[in-house]
Amino acid sequence: MVENRYPEPPRAARAGLQALARRDPLLATIEPRCGPLPWRRRAGGFAGLLQAICGQQISNQAAAAIWRRLVALPDAITPAGLLALGDEDLRAAGLSRPKITHARALAEAFASGTLSEAGLAAMADEAAIAAIAGVRGLGRWSGEIYLLFALEREDVFPAGDLALAAALADLRGLASRPREAALRRLAEAWRPWRSLAARLLWHHWRFATGRPSMDDLPLA
Repeated sequence: MVENRYPEPPRAARAGLQALARRDPLLATIEPRCGPLPWRRRAGGFAGLLQAICGQQISNQAAAAIWRRLVALPDAITPAGLLALGDEDLRAAGLSRPKITHARALAEAFASGTLSEAGLAAMADEAAIAAIAGVRGLGRWSGEIYLLFALEREDVFPAGDLALAAALADLRGLASRPREAALRRLAEAWRPWRSLAARLLWHHWRFATGRPSMDDLPLA
């Protein structure tokens, strides 16, 4: 089991976890088997969304290595700092050509004021997801991950996340992973605590596979 170096869930979340456990007996088995749910958070604003870009479509280990090299560059996790870096600097950090394009689009959105940390925090869930998805290279998954880990919204479920699909298939003994639309329908049963259900499923999958999340890996 991956060592839990995160704080316990806040009191309101613990009440939600208890309600989920009463509603779904399989979710209730996760913490007794896997240990207390780690309460992961990510930075808000540009840095949090840049971290999501780094993690798209690659392993957590690879994403953490890229992030470690990126944060070592001068001011790379600020919009102006990233825009000032050359493509060769970003390639040396491990960013692919599409990720460089997407990172620059994100930096331009924050530099121009199209996106802001305070603005996203003030928006309702769907409005914030749409604003994030409007940036080239970002989509609904990126927006939902940001709302879940940076804004700590209570009822967000990133149904496009492959690990969530794999976790639910494993937990329920399904023959195959549910596709995104099916997973989103299944998650309706967990309202208004879908974010907590997602956290539990990730926790189960880390325990089942022994694979750490990006946030478990050292960045220095």
